[in-house]
Amino acid sequence: MLSRRQILLAGTAAASTPFVSGCSANEFQVSINQSLPIGNFDEQSTGEDVTAALDLTGKVALVTGCNSGLGYETMRVLALRGAHVLGTGRTLEKAKVACDSVTGKTTPLALELSDFQSAVDCAGAIASMGLVPDSIILNAGINTFGDLELVGGIEKMFRVNYLGHVVLANQLLPAMVARGSGRIVHVSSRSGYSQAPAQGIDFDNLRGEKVFDAGEAYGRSKLANALFSLQLSQQLQGSGVTSNAIHPGLVKTNIARTAPTIIRRGFGLLGGLIAKTPAQGAATQLYVATAPALATVSGAYFEDCNPVNVSGPHHMTDAKMAAELWAVTEEMTAGFTVPWASLPS
Repeated sequence: MLSRRQILLAGTAAASTPFVSGCSANEFQVSINQSLPIGNFDEQSTGEDVTAALDLTGKVALVTGCNSGLGYETMRVLALRGAHVLGTGRTLEKAKVACDSVTGKTTPLALELSDFQSAVDCAGAIASMGLVPDSIILNAGINTFGDLELVGGIEKMFRVNYLGHVVLANQLLPAMVARGSGRIVHVSSRSGYSQAPAQGIDFDNLRGEKVFDAGEAYGRSKLANALFSLQLSQQLQGSGVTSNAIHPGLVKTNIARTAPTIIRRGFGLLGGLIAKTPAQGAATQLYVATAPALATVSGAYFEDCNPVNVSGPHHMTDAKMAAELWAVTEEMTAGFTVPWASLPS
C-alpha cells in the first residue's frame, strides 16, 4: 500500500519531473528484502529514533558534506550519541562552522570532491591523527540541473558524486581492512534506477561525448554509487568491512538551489507535503551505519530504513556492469588511488 507521502509525490511528479523523477510507483516496485534483518523503523523515523538505544562513545565516523542538509543532521546525531565525527566541507572554514555548531566531539576537514588530490589529502589528514573510521558515510553530492560541465575532462556530477568518493574510500579502506571492521555507506538514490540512462552507465558518455541530459547524469552518478557499493562488497568479503547503498528519500535540503525557478517554487510550496525533513532523511544512512543487527550485512540497498528489492527495468544489481564500472573507475582515478590488490580479493 502506498503511503500518503508516496501518493502526493506521484501526483505532483509531473510538475517537477527533473527533480523528483523516479518516485512514481508505476514502473518500479519496491519491497522489503525479508532475507535480511528488518528493524522497527520506516519513512517517518528520524536519525535520533534509529540511534536512540546506542552509545557510540569511542567510535569514529566520517561524514562528507557535513555543513548542510543530510550531512549536517547525520553529523549532529552521531556526535550526540558519543561518536567522534570527522566532518568534511568543501573548505575547512565551512566544515569548522558546522562542526562548532553541534554538541559532541567533531573534527572539521576540507574535502573538495571534484579535486582527487583533495580526497587524498583528506584521507592523509585522518591518518595523521592516528584515526581509522568505524563508519564512512559518503553523503555529499550535487545536482547541477543545468548544462554540461566538465571538471578535468569528466562530467561534473559523475566526478563529484561518485569518483571523488571512490578516491576517498580507497585511501581509507586499507587501514579499516587491517583492523578487520568498519562500514561504508554510499548515499545513492532512487534516481539510480529511475533516472539513469536506459542502458545504465553509458560508458561512452562520461566525458560529455554525446547528448547531455542533467537528469540522466544525476541518475547515472547515483547508479554508479550503488554499483560501486555492490562490487566493493564483493571485494571486501571476509574482511570485516561492509559496503551498503541507501536512498535517503526526497528531502527538503538545498540540493535544489540551482534548479530552474519553476521547480524551486513548486518544491517550496509542496515540499512540506511530499518531502521528508532532514531529520527523517538522515535516518536511513544513520541506521545502516550504526545498527548492531546490520554488522555483517553487505552489498544491500536500503530505503526508508529497510533493506529492499526493486523490481523493474534497472541496473542497480547488475553484477556485470558493476565489474565494468570498477575497471573504468580504476582508469579514471589512476594516480590517486592505492592498488585495490591491498584489499582482500
